[in-house]
Amino acid sequence: MCGRFFIAQAPEVFRAYLGYPEQPNFPPRYNVAPTQPVPVVVCEGAERRFRLMRWGFWPGWLKDPRDFPLLINARSETMAEKASFRGALRHRRCVFLADGFFEWRREGAGRTATRTPFKITRVDGAPMALAGLWETWAGADGSEVDTAAIVTTVANGVLAAIHERMPAILGEAAIAPWLDVRGVDSGPAAALCRPCPEAWLRMEPVGPRVNDARNDDADLIAPTGATPAFVATPTAPRSGDAGQGSLF
Repeated sequence: MCGRFFIAQAPEVFRAYLGYPEQPNFPPRYNVAPTQPVPVVVCEGAERRFRLMRWGFWPGWLKDPRDFPLLINARSETMAEKASFRGALRHRRCVFLADGFFEWRREGAGRTATRTPFKITRVDGAPMALAGLWETWAGADGSEVDTAAIVTTVANGVLAAIHERMPAILGEAAIAPWLDVRGVDSGPAAALCRPCPEAWLRMEPVGPRVNDARNDDADLIAPTGATPAFVATPTAPRSGDAGQGSLF
């Protein structure tokens, strides 16, 4: 799954990478948590647009969100079949803006179990384009809330050391077809959401302060020491993100 991420680079970096015309001046956020507002990119007609949405998906048919579980992730393998996500996969796809995300390695069981947090970033320093689905929920009083969920897939070799799932990280070649809900149907779009190449990612342990969503400062993404031996940290040029994300 993906339950926390961070946005550390300047807004101009994301604007150049994702190609939207708006010029939002949003601050860095180092511990983005569910239910908070998150920046995403959608496609309206042929134009990409920057939007803020609530992280936590509410299907359009939902009457009372208080009676519904918090959907922060959509599984790539089943989102085309789930009533909650089926319509969004076909008509409302988005990209979450991120520089990296956090995942926890659990060791032991019960009260003696420990959870060690890690940050995962791209080796080349590029932003992470996380595949997402969105929906506008309308309340009985006429209010509307734009909500979104991150698409997840099975973990690649780097992430599998600590967790069986990871967010679907889109390569540059996959961003356009993922956002193109008019030209790319659900099946080909879902096929873009697969584990990214291991060479893209670096995983480093961070301190336990990230466990508390009330903490939000740059120290949260500072590595605590040398990367453990089981963590692969390959270096490779971006090369147009070859190896993942092509539609055909």
